[in-house]
Amino acid sequence: MTPAAAAARHSELAAQIRAHDRAYYVDARPTISDTEYDRLYRELCDLEAAHPTLQTPDSPSQRVGGAPIPGFNQVSHSVPMMSLENTYSPEEVRAFLARVQKPLGDIPLRWTIEPKIDGIAVSLRYEQGQFVLGATRGDGAKGDDITSNLRTLRNLPLRLTPTEGTAIPDVLEVRGEVYMATAAFQKLNAERIAAGEEPFANPRNSTAGSLKQLDPRLVARRPMLVVVYGLGQVSGATVPTRQADLLAWFRSLGLPVPERLWTAQSPEEVLHAIQELDTVRRSFGYETDGAVVKLDDLQLRDHEKLRNTSKAPRWAMAYKYAPEQAETLLKAITIQVGRTGALTPVAELEPVFLSGSTVSRATLHNEDELRRKDIRVGDRVIIEKAGEVIPAVVRVVPERRTGTETLFEFPKACPECASPVAREKTSDGEGVVWRCQNPACPAQVRGRLEHWCARGAMDIEGGGEVMVHQLVAAGLAHDVSDLYHLKAEQVAALERMGEKSAANFVAGIDASRSRELWRLLFGLGILHIGTSTAKALSRRFPDLDAIARATPEELMQAEDIGEVIAHSLHNWFRDPANQDLIERLRASGLTFTSSLYRPPTESAAGPFAGKTFVLTGTLPNLSREQATALIEAGGGKVSGSVSKKTHYVVAGDEAGSKLEKATALGIPVLDEASFLAMTTSPAPLA
Repeated sequence: MTPAAAAARHSELAAQIRAHDRAYYVDARPTISDTEYDRLYRELCDLEAAHPTLQTPDSPSQRVGGAPIPGFNQVSHSVPMMSLENTYSPEEVRAFLARVQKPLGDIPLRWTIEPKIDGIAVSLRYEQGQFVLGATRGDGAKGDDITSNLRTLRNLPLRLTPTEGTAIPDVLEVRGEVYMATAAFQKLNAERIAAGEEPFANPRNSTAGSLKQLDPRLVARRPMLVVVYGLGQVSGATVPTRQADLLAWFRSLGLPVPERLWTAQSPEEVLHAIQELDTVRRSFGYETDGAVVKLDDLQLRDHEKLRNTSKAPRWAMAYKYAPEQAETLLKAITIQVGRTGALTPVAELEPVFLSGSTVSRATLHNEDELRRKDIRVGDRVIIEKAGEVIPAVVRVVPERRTGTETLFEFPKACPECASPVAREKTSDGEGVVWRCQNPACPAQVRGRLEHWCARGAMDIEGGGEVMVHQLVAAGLAHDVSDLYHLKAEQVAALERMGEKSAANFVAGIDASRSRELWRLLFGLGILHIGTSTAKALSRRFPDLDAIARATPEELMQAEDIGEVIAHSLHNWFRDPANQDLIERLRASGLTFTSSLYRPPTESAAGPFAGKTFVLTGTLPNLSREQATALIEAGGGKVSGSVSKKTHYVVAGDEAGSKLEKATALGIPVLDEASFLAMTTSPAPLA
């Protein structure tokens, strides 16, 4: 294809994809299938690969994210970004409406009521129709420049696409909210758990953490969206004078806006709209935690008595809904046995509909949680969804007790294999856990196999819960080494397993022989060994045999390895059954050498070379991931716990026990400003 023909086809494809993005995300009326859309997208990317000059900043291909950035720059908002005052009762709503009406006399007022999406506020700036800048709210006057990350959002137009008769402003700055849909959040958490990572607490936390990533390519894999609801700076266009018309104008430019909007003219109508929103918001597919009430007339908002306070506009407020709760019967408490043998109590509930789904089970965490909340079998309990996602028992209803309720006693034998259980302290010493002492317990075997196959470990496709249960039940797998002797025909003979799926599973097992050492080490499921610890060990030791031979003192020379972890590792490798497992894996051809290993003679370069940092609390501007990236880029290491090996502690707001321990040990404590000053040091720190 000639360059001219390629340019013409690229322009055509880009226009088609933008139109389909608008139809899908803004108009909610897709016109082609996902498969056909993907075909167009791949063709555009192939053209850009063959003709790199065709790739423009507003090309749909830029959704994948660019190279990592060193940090976020601060940018000033052309118009300050305000937050909203919150109200929690109908009386407070009426009082707000009266306060706005008072300085305006008898002028009849109209109000808009919109869903308050529980996300992260952002400002989006377009110049001549091109998206040029995106920023967080920050302190209202300045925020972080997160343009690179926002470009990856699939429903954010990189170029405004106005409908016929709508002119593109010279400058348009809009305010909105970035959020994550509930289904996408649940899928993301499932993937994190499978990878051995800590799940996010709720969609808002996952959104906030994602937007703070320094690698836009990682952000592109997080399923976030944006909705636009307010105006910042604008020039070169006539702006509608009412909020309802403003949202319609945004939509005409191709911007995504709230899917529902109510208008009202009296306090009763406003309250009715708030109640109606509460009944339908569960169907939106994303979290909403309130209703935003705004004066519809944009010109009246400029009245001298209605202008902004230092933090919030006087013409708008947010009504916050109380978390939805339900009362139900706790019929029984059952025990789940995990791969490490930990016994976790689970509340078996009389099914109750809550926040859009029927809830019949909720975790009770551990014995301490049961005792602290005085939870008994037969209790009436109040439950809610933590973050409106994860079912949790909030409290019991003691006044509903009849005297027939019974205390739950943790079993003295494992419910899976009847072996003895023992009560152990958790690694942080803050709690206790009952643990099955039989490593051959079927529940532990299943858990270890699932963990081995997980994405964060050996990444064997198809090795999920159903497959593992069938393999164990059929006697085909007693430990992870047995996977490497499976034949496709054995797997195909399992219930509901086709030949192709069986072949793919066995091929995935074969491919895992060449996985990195840290994946194998994590996949073994050794108590207290997570992915970061496994990587630290792989950097310190050249191969698995060196780790297995090491003394606890030698293991503790690796970053993040304390006494508890070192003894857990040392004891695991001294167990004859585990030694036999290692030899079977060696015979199966797995990789035992580390590609991350760096001999001690090879010192890192940079201002933090050879230094170990601990991060604690919330920093004013940097996320935990950003601070970690700066330390590692400077040749330093980040540890999760304070010890005598720690060189510096970087502390923010609500720093806890780590700060106290650092002070007791005399370790230097830095605030964010002092830490950032050190990052520019031209030479390694003394």
